[in-house]
Amino acid sequence: MSGILYFVPTPVGNLEDMTFRAIKTLKDVDYILCEDTRTSGILLKHYEISKPLKSYHLHNEHQATEKVIADLTNGQNIAIITDAGTPGISDPGYLLAKAGSDHNIEMICLPGATALIPALVVSGLPNNEFLFAGFLPQKKGRQTKLKQLAEEKKTIVLYESPHKINTTLEQIKEFFGEETRASLSREISKKFEETKRGTINELIEFSKSKTLKGEIVLIVNNAAGTEEEPTQKTSTNKYKNLEK
Repeated sequence: MSGILYFVPTPVGNLEDMTFRAIKTLKDVDYILCEDTRTSGILLKHYEISKPLKSYHLHNEHQATEKVIADLTNGQNIAIITDAGTPGISDPGYLLAKAGSDHNIEMICLPGATALIPALVVSGLPNNEFLFAGFLPQKKGRQTKLKQLAEEKKTIVLYESPHKINTTLEQIKEFFGEETRASLSREISKKFEETKRGTINELIEFSKSKTLKGEIVLIVNNAAGTEEEPTQKTSTNKYKNLEK
């Protein structure tokens, strides 16, 4: 019988954002895949998790995936984590999920930390529909991508690094227009968490006025006048199917 592959979110900042279920899962699996054994080692030590760590990152995931699938096929239960956030969301994990699907491996992704949702919620921009675009292309195809996104009426979520944020904001102004509303969040769930909201010009002024540190989530909406309240649903007995 094949094992189970678990995608386990880890904190994007505060270590206390780890869920009880995530801790239990990491304690129960046969081994854990991670981007950096040193970074993940700190997390595992904090929660007294003693399981073998194996490197699985952008530079070796193609080679490592075959061995992981073989171990799963032989009945081992394996978890994959990244340095921060949910595996597969702008982090290693997609190739393994695809291979797991191709080999009919049972896969479970635990709900948990990711940077895009907190940034989207506190942006104050419409979130009933949104487009997660991740990181923009570094060079080739960047302008083409920006032109495509500029036509989008949904709120857009982007990831960006501190040393490129000024360039990206200027390009958004160029392609989206000066009336574009945006929100910039950085250091989510950390001590110096900060969010700045306003027009794209106001965000450019803010970004240039200080040296920003930490990973950045940029929320952009250029559909002026189309804001509407998100559709909400109510749910009853939402805990009735929880395992004992």
